[in-house]
Amino acid sequence: MSNIEEFPLAHRRISEYDALVAAAPSVLDAIPGAVYLCDDSGWLVRYNREAAELWGRTPPLDERRERFCGSHALFLPDGTPLPHEACPMATAVFDGTVTRNAEVVFERPDGSRFAALVNIRPLKDHEGRIQGAINCFQDISAQKAIEEEARRKNADLEDFFENSAIGLHIVGGDGIIQRANKAELTLLGYTADEYVGRHIAEFHADAPVIGDILQKLSCGEKLNRYPARLRAKDGSIKHVQITSNSRFENGEFLNTRCFTTDLTDLHEAESARRDSEDRLAATYEAANIGISEADSAGRLLRVNDALCRMLGRSREELLTMTFCDYTQHDDRERDAALYARQAAGELDSYVLRKRATKPDGSIVYLDIHSSSVRDETGGFRYGVRVIQDVTVAKHMEDQIRASEQHMRDLLEALPAAVYTTDATGRITFYNKAAVEMSGRTPQPGDMWCVTWRLFNLDGTPLPHDQCPMAVALKEDRPVRGAEAIAERPDGTRVPFIPYPTPLHDADGRLVGAINMLVDITERKRAESRQKTLIDELNHRVKNTLATVQSLSRQTARYSDGVDDFLRRFDDRLLALARAHDLLTKRHWADAPLDLLAREVLLPLAGEAGERIEIDGPPAALNSRTALSLTMALNELATNAIKYGALSCEAGSLSLAWDLEDEAGAPPRLILDWREHDGPPVTPPTRRGFGTRLMERCIERDLGGEFDFAFERAGISCRISIPVELVNG
Repeated sequence: MSNIEEFPLAHRRISEYDALVAAAPSVLDAIPGAVYLCDDSGWLVRYNREAAELWGRTPPLDERRERFCGSHALFLPDGTPLPHEACPMATAVFDGTVTRNAEVVFERPDGSRFAALVNIRPLKDHEGRIQGAINCFQDISAQKAIEEEARRKNADLEDFFENSAIGLHIVGGDGIIQRANKAELTLLGYTADEYVGRHIAEFHADAPVIGDILQKLSCGEKLNRYPARLRAKDGSIKHVQITSNSRFENGEFLNTRCFTTDLTDLHEAESARRDSEDRLAATYEAANIGISEADSAGRLLRVNDALCRMLGRSREELLTMTFCDYTQHDDRERDAALYARQAAGELDSYVLRKRATKPDGSIVYLDIHSSSVRDETGGFRYGVRVIQDVTVAKHMEDQIRASEQHMRDLLEALPAAVYTTDATGRITFYNKAAVEMSGRTPQPGDMWCVTWRLFNLDGTPLPHDQCPMAVALKEDRPVRGAEAIAERPDGTRVPFIPYPTPLHDADGRLVGAINMLVDITERKRAESRQKTLIDELNHRVKNTLATVQSLSRQTARYSDGVDDFLRRFDDRLLALARAHDLLTKRHWADAPLDLLAREVLLPLAGEAGERIEIDGPPAALNSRTALSLTMALNELATNAIKYGALSCEAGSLSLAWDLEDEAGAPPRLILDWREHDGPPVTPPTRRGFGTRLMERCIERDLGGEFDFAFERAGISCRISIPVELVNG
């Protein structure tokens, strides 16, 4: 845009600035472009309508005037803010600087921006003093947009050429490479300096091919996916397809634009595919497992020799059948249903075991692995079925299963608790005896032992992960000689001996362990009884020897002679022996009172035993009480047989007892001995040894009471024993 020229000399009565200030508004509006005027201080004094429209505002011209520019804000073309006091108008007013075709970006109050071409000239008076300046500016946004679009398109074209994913090069009419993009250079491994400027034939592996390509292009023919081989910098050969056309000007062949598509990987993949197919075909036929292909209906499309041998049928026969035709009737439905789901896309593959019938009627067991081959859209093309004859393995599995079941039956039948674990200690099997012994059913996830809780023999807790089974697994060795105590959930305890033994596979790897728990409760009880018996025996032997010694002395003192001594002494020793026999039979445990009375009285009475009545509630005597009471009853019975009720046929006797529990008094066992219808009783003139022996046995040994009465109708005796010596 041209600047405003000075007015002709003939009319220069006033200065340019004064004339513009004095001019009517229509004068400035008539100027084709946005115009505004500032005084020598930079204050805005005049502007036309187009300037206000571009500014997007009407700056005031009164005392609130603005300086240098009426725009809301100014920026440099690169977006840097441009203060009004540093804009070109300010330099024109203060320095007299003229601005020609400068670009400035104006911002309106609404935030929109536009680029403007600015022309500013200072206005001077006749003496050359600056009176102000005038700015004429034009909106060049449309022009800038066109320039930007052109720049962008050029950049896009340049980017398309340089950064295209496909190789691109330009060859001149003389065959010299004029330009090549990054993909082309990367494909062949050359730098631009090594590639551009050289003849294209240098990089083709086949001279006749490049000769044919150049000939066709020079004649104006187009190439579409022309196959060729290029030589890379590293000496390798790249298989490519070239698509190209020629550029002519005024009939002269200028250059060609060639797109190079790298097919090396595809070529290698195709070669590999062909090799794979060849190997697959050879493998297909040489495989020892059956392989077949079937359509969606199950009809066989292809079978190998192994499958023919497996089924005892020829290839021609099988290719007329579906796989269901040779499947045993009971297995057809399942195989057909699974294959239908596979063909429909519901299953990618499946595995099953089925039976097939050979022409001779024999049955073979087959493991089927069926998978799908699909097209690019996912549609079913055919199924590949890999078949393995597992008849021998099936029979072996049946035998192993039967053997395992037999072993389980044997373990279940064992009276001892038996269980097994895997190599980590997790319980895998237990028999009924293990459940009975532990008082619980092992739960899934139980480790090391079937028991609820474990204790050492001294009563301290034994953690399961430290039990003999855990030791056997962790140290991979049998554990013998250990003992432990198992506690049931109900609180009862069982002493036992474990026999944990590791199990190994054929290669010697630890696979688990088996343990047998032998309940030794009875043995422990027997040991306890044996200890008690030995202790009791030691004690009783001493007491018995003392008793025998006392019997011999007292019997001798009151005997009339040797014969009388031997008879009396033998009777008392036999009574003592019968008590010992009874306690020995009972393992020196408690002896029932009714049994003891019969064991003592009936052998002595002989036939007169029919006249003895024994009656009383159940009562068990400990060994000390049983021995003492035996001696007392023996003396009473001997006296009754010789002198009392049992010495005549009309006499009888009764032995009765009861438990007496009176308030305020300790409970006691009361025995009542009474003789009836015997010879008249005459009290003795002196107390004999028998009476003293009975008193000693009852009163001194047992702390009881002994009342003996010689009544005329018959002898009576009342014996009272503390109940703690008796178990009711």
